Amino acid sequence: MNIKSMPLGPLGTNCYIVYEESNAIIIDPGGEAEKVIRFLDSVKLKPAAILLTHAHFDHIGGVEELRNHYRIDVYLHENEADWLTDANLNGSSRFMAQGITTKSPDQLLEPGKMEIASFTFETVHTPGHSPGSISLIFHREEMVISGDVLFNRGVGRTDLPGGDMQLLESSIRNVLYKLGDNFTVYPGHGPKTTIGEEKSGNPFFSV
Repeated sequence: MNIKSMPLGPLGTNCYIVYEESNAIIIDPGGEAEKVIRFLDSVKLKPAAILLTHAHFDHIGGVEELRNHYRIDVYLHENEADWLTDANLNGSSRFMAQGITTKSPDQLLEPGKMEIASFTFETVHTPGHSPGSISLIFHREEMVISGDVLFNRGVGRTDLPGGDMQLLESSIRNVLYKLGDNFTVYPGHGPKTTIGEEKSGNPFFSV
């Protein structure tokens, strides 16, 4: 399995394209949908879904164009199901000159094992940065896509609506840090890291 990282949108949000053979999943397309389409076409990939780790504006800017272009479903946790249609909830009305909205999600993400196309992974609810934040764990490949929960030597901010530092700490310590030290962490912003590196060196929450 391969993973392509593409910093997109106004805040350079990491959009990830997970792919193998001709199958792909798009995760957090923060904007610049044409760049995603160009890459997918260049390696002849057919995306099966768009998965959102959460619905803040910098993670959803490319959703509608990609959903319509490929006619695929968008998945989001139920706690943020109404954020895509509301610029106040997704924060774009506060931080952008023009609000960002899309249609509602087609599917709701629930904790547990998921299978989409040829991909098998686990969805875990990791709130704190936002009430519907989720992380995607690919156990066989020993990797986790953590959204804005855990960063390389950092953690997600909790001063936005629905943020909660105690919940964020619990998500990191009781969920993500329970993974093996060799697991690669692909965060919503910045470079990748590993669980082991964050457990020993994260200035916010270390073990």
